[in-house]
Amino acid sequence: MSVFSPTYEIARQKFRDASAGAGGALSSYTHPERGPDGGELTTDVAWFGPADAQAVLVLVSATHGVEGHCGSGAQIDWMRRGEAARLAPGVAALVVHGLNPYGFAWSRRVTHENVDLNRNFIDFSAPLPANPEYDRLAEAVTPASWSAEAQAASRATILAYARENGFPAMVQALSGGQYAHPDGIFYGGRSETWSRRTLQAIFRERLSAASDIGIIDYHTGLGPVGYAEQIVSAGPETEAYRRAAAWHGAAAASIDGGDSVSAKLAGDWLGAIPGFLSHACVTGIALEYGTVDTTKVMDALRADNWLHARGDPLGPDAAGIKAQIRAAFYVDDDLWRGMVLGQSLIAARQAAAGLKRAITGSR
Repeated sequence: MSVFSPTYEIARQKFRDASAGAGGALSSYTHPERGPDGGELTTDVAWFGPADAQAVLVLVSATHGVEGHCGSGAQIDWMRRGEAARLAPGVAALVVHGLNPYGFAWSRRVTHENVDLNRNFIDFSAPLPANPEYDRLAEAVTPASWSAEAQAASRATILAYARENGFPAMVQALSGGQYAHPDGIFYGGRSETWSRRTLQAIFRERLSAASDIGIIDYHTGLGPVGYAEQIVSAGPETEAYRRAAAWHGAAAASIDGGDSVSAKLAGDWLGAIPGFLSHACVTGIALEYGTVDTTKVMDALRADNWLHARGDPLGPDAAGIKAQIRAAFYVDDDLWRGMVLGQSLIAARQAAAGLKRAITGSR
C-alpha cells in the first residue's frame, strides 16, 4: 500500500521516483498558485514508449484535486509493477499526475478558480448553460456562516427539495453543473481554467501522431464503497460506447444513457476531448470508486466550499473540514485501497489490449 500518499507533496515525489524507476521520460507544468505550505505545484507527465507511437494509453489523476489520493496511487502502482514494459510494440503510455494540483494540495475538489474541471469543457463563446434548479438552492448551498444552526438550515432546505422532487433530481440540480454562482459548488466557470489549458497542451504535444487513444480518468465519491464504475460519457448507441464496452465489459455505464451513478454533466473533459483529438479514435472511461454515502459527500463539499468562499482556509475551522472532505473522497482502509489497485490494473490492461487490437487490425 506504499503507493498511496497522505499529501500531494509526497505523492508528487513518489510519482517522479516511480517514473524514473520505470524508465519514463518526465516533464512538468508549473501551476501559478502555491500549496498550503508555500510549495510549488505542478502537473507531472511521464511518457513511456516511442514518441510517434500509433496507439497511446493515457492515465489521468486528480481531475478533481482531492480525488488524486486515489488516482495517484493507482498510477504509481502501474509504474512500479512494470506495466509499461509489457505494452505491445507500437503502444505507448502517457501518465498525467495531478491535473488539478491546486485541488490535490489544498484538499479541494475544484481548481484555484473554484471551478469543477469536469464542468469546464464547454464552448465559452456560446451562451452558458442554465441551471434554474441550482438557482433555487444556491443560498442554502453557500450560507453566510457555518454554525451548527446554519448547517442544519442548509441541509433542511436541500432535503426538502429532495422530498418534493426526488433524490435523483436533487443530485442533478446540485451536481450537473452551474455557471451563475462563482462561489457555489459544481461551478463550471466563465472561461477556460489553467488545468483545462494544460491538459489540452499535453494532449496536443504528445498525442498528435496517435491514431488510437485509450483513456482512464480516476475519480472517487459515487457508488458502492470500493466498486469502480466504468463511466462512459458517450451515449449507449454510439460507436464510442460500444468500443468502451468491448474493451472493458458490459458493466460500462453511459452518462447519457442514464445508467450511471453520475448525474448528466455539462462540460466533462472525457466527453469533450474526442472533438479536440479528432484525428484519432478515442476510447475513454472514468473509473469512479465509491467511498461514502452521497449525503456525506455533499456535506463535505458544501463545508469546503464555505471555508474557501466565506471562511479562512488556514483558520481554526480548516483542519476539521479538510479531514471531512478527504474522508469523503478517499477511504483510509487497506481493503478499499486494494480494490482500487486491482480494478485499476484490470482496466489499464484491458485498455492496453484494446489498443493492441486496434493497431493490429483486429478491432
